[in-house]
Amino acid sequence: MLNYIIRRLAISIFLAVMLVAIVFFMLRTIVPGDPVLLLAGERATPEMIETIRRHQGLDKPLSQQFYLFLKHALEGDLGRSIMSKQPVMEMVSQAYPVTIRLTVFSFLITMILGITVGMVTAYWHDTWIDNILRVVTVAGASVPTFWMGLMFILIFAVWLGVLPVQGNLTFKGLILPAFTLGLGSAAYLARLVRGAMLEVLNSDYIRTARAKGLVETRVVLKHALNNALIPIITVAGFEIGGLLGGAVITENIFSLSGMGAMTITAIFNRDYPVIQGTVLFISLTYLFVNIIVDVMYAYVDPRIRYT
Repeated sequence: MLNYIIRRLAISIFLAVMLVAIVFFMLRTIVPGDPVLLLAGERATPEMIETIRRHQGLDKPLSQQFYLFLKHALEGDLGRSIMSKQPVMEMVSQAYPVTIRLTVFSFLITMILGITVGMVTAYWHDTWIDNILRVVTVAGASVPTFWMGLMFILIFAVWLGVLPVQGNLTFKGLILPAFTLGLGSAAYLARLVRGAMLEVLNSDYIRTARAKGLVETRVVLKHALNNALIPIITVAGFEIGGLLGGAVITENIFSLSGMGAMTITAIFNRDYPVIQGTVLFISLTYLFVNIIVDVMYAYVDPRIRYT
Protein backbone atom coordinates (compact mmCIF):
# COMPACT_ATOMS: atom_id res chain seq x y z
CA MET A 1 0.00 0.00 0.00
CA LEU A 2 2.79 2.44 0.92
CA ASN A 3 4.60 1.82 -2.36
CA TYR A 4 1.35 2.42 -4.24
CA ILE A 5 0.76 5.73 -2.45
CA ILE A 6 4.31 6.87 -3.19
CA ARG A 7 3.90 6.00 -6.88
CA ARG A 8 0.59 7.83 -7.06
CA LEU A 9 2.10 10.90 -5.41
CA ALA A 10 4.96 10.91 -7.91
CA ILE A 11 2.55 10.53 -10.85
CA SER A 12 0.29 13.25 -9.45
CA ILE A 13 3.16 15.70 -9.10
CA PHE A 14 4.24 14.93 -12.67
CA LEU A 15 0.68 15.45 -13.96
CA ALA A 16 0.39 18.75 -12.07
CA VAL A 17 3.64 19.99 -13.63
CA MET A 18 2.50 18.92 -17.10
CA LEU A 19 -0.86 20.67 -16.66
CA VAL A 20 0.80 23.88 -15.52
CA ALA A 21 3.24 23.60 -18.45
CA ILE A 22 0.36 23.32 -20.93
CA VAL A 23 -1.37 26.36 -19.43
CA PHE A 24 1.96 28.23 -19.25
CA PHE A 25 2.79 27.82 -22.93
CA MET A 26 -0.81 28.23 -24.16
CA LEU A 27 -1.11 31.58 -22.39
CA ARG A 28 1.97 32.86 -24.15
CA THR A 29 1.51 31.35 -27.61
CA ILE A 30 -2.19 30.75 -28.33
CA VAL A 31 -4.31 32.99 -26.11
CA PRO A 32 -4.62 36.46 -27.68
CA GLY A 33 -3.68 39.59 -25.76
CA ASP A 34 -0.57 40.95 -24.11
CA PRO A 35 -0.55 41.80 -20.38
CA VAL A 36 2.24 44.31 -20.93
CA LEU A 37 0.05 46.38 -23.25
CA LEU A 38 -2.80 46.30 -20.72
CA LEU A 39 -0.41 47.34 -17.97
CA ALA A 40 1.33 50.08 -19.98
CA GLY A 41 -1.84 51.71 -21.29
CA GLU A 42 -2.72 53.15 -24.65
CA ARG A 43 -0.27 56.08 -24.53
CA ALA A 44 2.80 54.01 -23.68
CA THR A 45 5.84 54.39 -25.89
CA PRO A 46 7.72 51.37 -27.30
CA GLU A 47 10.52 52.08 -24.82
CA MET A 48 8.11 51.97 -21.88
CA ILE A 49 6.58 48.73 -23.16
CA GLU A 50 9.99 47.14 -23.53
CA THR A 51 11.01 48.27 -20.03
CA ILE A 52 7.87 46.74 -18.49
CA ARG A 53 8.35 43.53 -20.47
CA ARG A 54 11.93 43.22 -19.23
CA HIS A 55 10.92 44.05 -15.65
CA GLN A 56 8.26 41.30 -15.71
CA GLY A 57 10.72 38.78 -17.18
CA LEU A 58 8.56 38.34 -20.29
CA ASP A 59 11.46 39.12 -22.63
CA LYS A 60 13.24 35.84 -21.83
CA PRO A 61 12.79 32.66 -23.92
CA LEU A 62 9.71 30.62 -22.94
CA SER A 63 11.78 27.65 -21.79
CA GLN A 64 13.77 29.88 -19.45
CA GLN A 65 10.60 31.52 -18.13
CA PHE A 66 9.09 28.10 -17.34
CA TYR A 67 12.29 26.90 -15.67
CA LEU A 68 12.37 29.98 -13.45
CA PHE A 69 8.68 29.52 -12.62
CA LEU A 70 9.21 25.91 -11.49
CA LYS A 71 12.36 26.82 -9.56
CA HIS A 72 10.63 29.60 -7.66
CA ALA A 73 7.46 27.51 -7.15
CA LEU A 74 9.51 24.81 -5.39
CA GLU A 75 10.75 27.56 -3.08
CA GLY A 76 7.17 28.64 -2.34
CA ASP A 77 7.31 31.70 -4.60
CA LEU A 78 4.70 31.86 -7.38
CA GLY A 79 5.73 35.33 -8.45
CA ARG A 80 3.80 38.58 -8.27
CA SER A 81 0.58 39.59 -9.93
CA ILE A 82 1.25 41.69 -13.02
CA MET A 83 -1.70 43.96 -12.24
CA SER A 84 -1.85 44.27 -8.44
CA LYS A 85 1.86 43.62 -7.70
CA GLN A 86 0.79 41.35 -4.82
CA PRO A 87 2.62 38.05 -4.26
CA VAL A 88 0.56 35.29 -5.89
CA MET A 89 1.09 32.99 -2.90
CA GLU A 90 -0.46 35.63 -0.65
CA MET A 91 -3.43 36.03 -2.99
CA VAL A 92 -3.92 32.25 -3.18
CA SER A 93 -3.67 31.88 0.62
CA GLN A 94 -6.60 34.30 0.95
CA ALA A 95 -8.76 32.84 -1.83
CA TYR A 96 -8.03 29.11 -1.44
CA PRO A 97 -9.86 28.62 1.92
CA VAL A 98 -12.99 30.23 0.43
CA THR A 99 -13.07 27.80 -2.50
CA ILE A 100 -12.25 24.79 -0.32
CA ARG A 101 -14.99 25.65 2.18
CA LEU A 102 -17.53 26.11 -0.63
CA THR A 103 -16.40 22.87 -2.30
CA VAL A 104 -16.56 20.84 0.93
CA PHE A 105 -20.02 22.18 1.79
CA SER A 106 -21.23 21.46 -1.76
CA PHE A 107 -19.69 17.98 -1.62
CA LEU A 108 -21.55 17.17 1.59
CA ILE A 109 -24.80 18.27 -0.05
CA THR A 110 -23.98 16.16 -3.10
CA MET A 111 -23.27 13.03 -1.07
CA ILE A 112 -26.16 13.34 1.37
CA LEU A 113 -28.81 14.16 -1.23
CA GLY A 114 -27.38 11.93 -3.94
CA ILE A 115 -27.07 8.79 -1.82
CA THR A 116 -30.38 9.34 -0.01
CA VAL A 117 -32.41 9.95 -3.18
CA GLY A 118 -30.64 7.11 -4.98
CA MET A 119 -31.41 4.65 -2.20
CA VAL A 120 -35.05 5.75 -1.97
CA THR A 121 -35.63 5.43 -5.72
CA ALA A 122 -33.90 2.03 -5.80
CA TYR A 123 -35.83 0.63 -2.85
CA TRP A 124 -39.20 1.86 -4.13
CA HIS A 125 -38.34 1.43 -7.78
CA ASP A 126 -41.12 1.65 -10.39
CA THR A 127 -43.45 3.35 -7.90
CA TRP A 128 -44.79 6.92 -7.97
CA ILE A 129 -42.00 7.95 -5.57
CA ASP A 130 -39.39 6.61 -7.97
CA ASN A 131 -41.01 8.28 -10.97
CA ILE A 132 -41.25 11.71 -9.32
CA LEU A 133 -37.70 11.66 -7.97
CA ARG A 134 -36.30 10.47 -11.30
CA VAL A 135 -37.93 13.43 -13.04
CA VAL A 136 -36.48 15.75 -10.39
CA THR A 137 -32.97 14.31 -10.76
CA VAL A 138 -33.06 14.60 -14.55
CA ALA A 139 -34.17 18.22 -14.24
CA GLY A 140 -31.51 18.93 -11.61
CA ALA A 141 -28.76 17.50 -13.79
CA SER A 142 -29.97 19.46 -16.83
CA VAL A 143 -30.41 22.95 -15.39
CA PRO A 144 -27.36 25.22 -15.92
CA THR A 145 -25.57 26.26 -12.74
CA PHE A 146 -25.76 29.99 -13.42
CA TRP A 147 -29.55 29.84 -14.00
CA MET A 148 -30.10 27.83 -10.83
CA GLY A 149 -28.04 30.31 -8.85
CA LEU A 150 -30.00 33.28 -10.17
CA MET A 151 -33.30 31.52 -9.39
CA PHE A 152 -32.14 30.77 -5.84
CA ILE A 153 -31.21 34.44 -5.36
CA LEU A 154 -34.57 35.57 -6.73
CA ILE A 155 -36.62 33.18 -4.58
CA PHE A 156 -34.73 32.96 -1.26
CA ALA A 157 -32.98 36.35 -1.17
CA VAL A 158 -35.29 38.74 -3.04
CA TRP A 159 -38.79 37.29 -2.61
CA LEU A 160 -38.51 35.52 0.76
CA GLY A 161 -35.57 37.50 2.16
CA VAL A 162 -34.36 34.60 4.31
CA LEU A 163 -30.86 34.30 2.87
CA PRO A 164 -28.25 36.90 1.80
CA VAL A 165 -27.88 37.83 -1.87
CA GLN A 166 -24.10 37.76 -1.71
CA GLY A 167 -22.36 34.72 -0.32
CA ASN A 168 -19.99 34.79 2.64
CA LEU A 169 -18.14 32.24 4.75
CA THR A 170 -20.85 31.92 7.41
CA PHE A 171 -23.14 28.90 7.38
CA LYS A 172 -26.09 31.01 6.27
CA GLY A 173 -24.04 32.76 3.60
CA LEU A 174 -22.85 29.47 2.08
CA ILE A 175 -26.26 27.82 1.78
CA LEU A 176 -27.24 29.28 -1.59
CA PRO A 177 -23.79 28.96 -3.24
CA ALA A 178 -23.35 25.41 -1.95
CA PHE A 179 -26.76 24.23 -3.11
CA THR A 180 -26.26 25.95 -6.47
CA LEU A 181 -22.96 24.15 -6.92
CA GLY A 182 -23.96 20.81 -5.43
CA LEU A 183 -27.46 20.06 -6.70
CA GLY A 184 -26.42 19.15 -10.24
CA SER A 185 -23.80 16.72 -8.93
CA ALA A 186 -26.31 15.31 -6.42
CA ALA A 187 -28.79 14.60 -9.21
CA TYR A 188 -26.15 12.76 -11.23
CA LEU A 189 -24.98 10.80 -8.17
CA ALA A 190 -28.58 9.83 -7.30
CA ARG A 191 -29.03 8.21 -10.71
CA LEU A 192 -25.77 6.30 -10.28
CA VAL A 193 -26.67 5.13 -6.77
CA ARG A 194 -30.06 3.98 -7.99
CA GLY A 195 -28.52 1.80 -10.68
CA ALA A 196 -25.88 0.35 -8.35
CA MET A 197 -28.40 -0.32 -5.58
CA LEU A 198 -30.90 -2.00 -7.93
CA GLU A 199 -28.19 -4.39 -9.10
CA VAL A 200 -27.19 -5.22 -5.53
CA LEU A 201 -30.74 -5.51 -4.18
CA ASN A 202 -31.53 -8.15 -6.82
CA SER A 203 -28.48 -10.28 -5.97
CA ASP A 204 -28.60 -13.69 -4.31
CA TYR A 205 -26.91 -12.75 -1.04
CA ILE A 206 -29.49 -10.00 -0.40
CA ARG A 207 -32.30 -12.51 -0.85
CA THR A 208 -30.44 -14.85 1.51
CA ALA A 209 -30.08 -12.10 4.12
CA ARG A 210 -33.79 -11.38 3.94
CA ALA A 211 -34.60 -15.10 4.16
CA LYS A 212 -32.59 -15.27 7.40
CA GLY A 213 -34.91 -12.70 8.91
CA LEU A 214 -32.51 -9.73 9.08
CA VAL A 215 -34.09 -6.34 9.69
CA GLU A 216 -34.76 -4.57 6.36
CA THR A 217 -32.83 -1.44 7.33
CA ARG A 218 -29.78 -3.60 8.12
CA VAL A 219 -30.10 -5.38 4.79
CA VAL A 220 -30.29 -2.12 2.85
CA LEU A 221 -27.79 0.01 4.78
CA LYS A 222 -25.18 -2.57 5.71
CA HIS A 223 -25.25 -5.26 3.03
CA ALA A 224 -26.64 -3.50 -0.04
CA LEU A 225 -25.12 -0.03 0.35
CA ASN A 226 -21.75 -1.36 1.44
CA ASN A 227 -21.43 -3.44 -1.73
CA ALA A 228 -22.59 -0.55 -3.93
CA LEU A 229 -19.98 1.87 -2.58
CA ILE A 230 -17.21 1.21 -5.13
CA PRO A 231 -18.86 3.04 -8.06
CA ILE A 232 -20.15 5.69 -5.65
CA ILE A 233 -16.65 6.42 -4.33
CA THR A 234 -15.27 6.51 -7.87
CA VAL A 235 -17.79 9.11 -8.99
CA ALA A 236 -17.40 11.06 -5.73
CA GLY A 237 -13.72 11.54 -6.54
CA PHE A 238 -14.52 12.89 -9.99
CA GLU A 239 -17.26 15.12 -8.58
CA ILE A 240 -14.67 16.95 -6.47
CA GLY A 241 -13.03 18.05 -9.70
CA GLY A 242 -16.40 19.10 -11.11
CA LEU A 243 -17.19 21.10 -7.99
CA LEU A 244 -13.80 22.85 -8.08
CA GLY A 245 -14.43 23.75 -11.70
CA GLY A 246 -18.01 24.82 -11.05
CA ALA A 247 -16.82 27.12 -8.26
CA VAL A 248 -15.57 29.48 -10.98
CA ILE A 249 -19.15 30.28 -12.01
CA THR A 250 -20.73 30.02 -8.57
CA GLU A 251 -18.23 32.34 -6.88
CA ASN A 252 -18.85 35.01 -9.49
CA ILE A 253 -22.64 34.71 -9.14
CA PHE A 254 -22.52 35.13 -5.35
CA SER A 255 -19.51 37.51 -5.21
CA LEU A 256 -17.31 35.13 -3.26
CA SER A 257 -13.61 36.04 -3.29
CA GLY A 258 -12.34 32.53 -3.99
CA MET A 259 -10.03 30.89 -6.49
CA GLY A 260 -12.70 30.86 -9.19
CA ALA A 261 -13.38 34.59 -9.06
CA MET A 262 -9.66 35.31 -8.88
CA THR A 263 -9.03 33.11 -11.92
CA ILE A 264 -11.70 34.86 -14.02
CA THR A 265 -10.25 38.28 -13.14
CA ALA A 266 -6.74 37.09 -13.95
CA ILE A 267 -7.84 35.69 -17.32
CA PHE A 268 -9.43 39.00 -18.33
CA ASN A 269 -6.28 40.86 -17.27
CA ARG A 270 -3.90 38.32 -18.85
CA ASP A 271 -2.29 38.05 -15.42
CA TYR A 272 -0.03 35.06 -16.12
CA PRO A 273 1.40 34.47 -12.61
CA VAL A 274 -2.06 34.44 -11.00
CA ILE A 275 -3.50 32.06 -13.61
CA GLN A 276 -0.54 29.70 -13.21
CA GLY A 277 -0.82 29.76 -9.41
CA THR A 278 -4.55 29.02 -9.35
CA VAL A 279 -4.20 26.21 -11.90
CA LEU A 280 -1.38 24.66 -9.86
CA PHE A 281 -3.32 24.70 -6.59
CA ILE A 282 -6.60 23.47 -8.06
CA SER A 283 -4.90 20.64 -9.98
CA LEU A 284 -2.92 19.53 -6.91
CA THR A 285 -6.13 19.51 -4.86
CA TYR A 286 -7.95 17.40 -7.43
CA LEU A 287 -5.06 14.94 -7.76
CA PHE A 288 -4.74 14.64 -3.96
CA VAL A 289 -8.46 13.84 -3.65
CA ASN A 290 -8.14 11.10 -6.27
CA ILE A 291 -5.27 9.52 -4.33
CA ILE A 292 -7.50 9.41 -1.25
CA VAL A 293 -10.29 7.83 -3.32
CA ASP A 294 -7.95 5.12 -4.63
CA VAL A 295 -6.75 4.31 -1.11
CA MET A 296 -10.35 4.09 0.14
CA TYR A 297 -11.03 1.28 -2.34
CA ALA A 298 -8.96 -1.14 -0.29
CA TYR A 299 -10.91 -0.38 2.88
CA VAL A 300 -14.33 -0.56 1.27
CA ASP A 301 -13.63 -3.74 -0.70
CA PRO A 302 -11.02 -6.08 0.89
CA ARG A 303 -10.75 -7.95 -2.43
CA ILE A 304 -8.78 -5.00 -3.84
CA ARG A 305 -5.05 -5.17 -3.16
CA TYR A 306 -2.34 -2.71 -4.14
CA THR A 307 1.21 -3.85 -4.73
